[in-house]
Amino acid sequence: MSAQIDFYFDFVSPYSYLASLVLPRLAAEHGASISYRPFTLLELMAIVGNRPTSLECKNKGAYAMSDLQRWAKHYKVNFAPNPYWSKIDFPELGRAALLAIDAGRGADYVQSIYGALFGEPRDLSQRSLLIGTLDAAGFQGAQMLKQAGTEAYVAKLEKSTNAAAERGIFGSPTMFVGGEMFFGNDRLDFMALALRAAA
Repeated sequence: MSAQIDFYFDFVSPYSYLASLVLPRLAAEHGASISYRPFTLLELMAIVGNRPTSLECKNKGAYAMSDLQRWAKHYKVNFAPNPYWSKIDFPELGRAALLAIDAGRGADYVQSIYGALFGEPRDLSQRSLLIGTLDAAGFQGAQMLKQAGTEAYVAKLEKSTNAAAERGIFGSPTMFVGGEMFFGNDRLDFMALALRAAA
């Protein structure tokens, strides 16, 4: 039986964007699958008593931006801060991700949305741009967003967030291989060792 990577993330996290680009390669190298598990980061932090980097320490928040650029260069991928970040409805993106996952297309959705957030940043607070991004990825954007706004998917994302907290998660990105947890894109080498051992 092949190993599985449980990838817990919130689209609000640029470090999770970086992890999302590396995980498919690692999964392919080790014959593993990826289970995409979105949650709402701020709600999870409230549950477990954590605080966002930008609120925790101003200097740390400033450092994170240069650190992200360094990691992007290391991975040889595009990264740019999204100037529209504060206007974007990130929980909605998470709810729509659950729809894509239910349809067996979680990877396509994650790649498309993360690319539009931090690869070539777009203002996904504008309905036309968000729908266009989803349509271009082969989704029915308008219908998808309508369904993502239903009570069922609001509850589903809340349930996913609570499940993440119960599993010991305190931030994004967090990965599991079996029962072993790895937090942050800078722990992917350790995760690769766990995948090798599980193969």
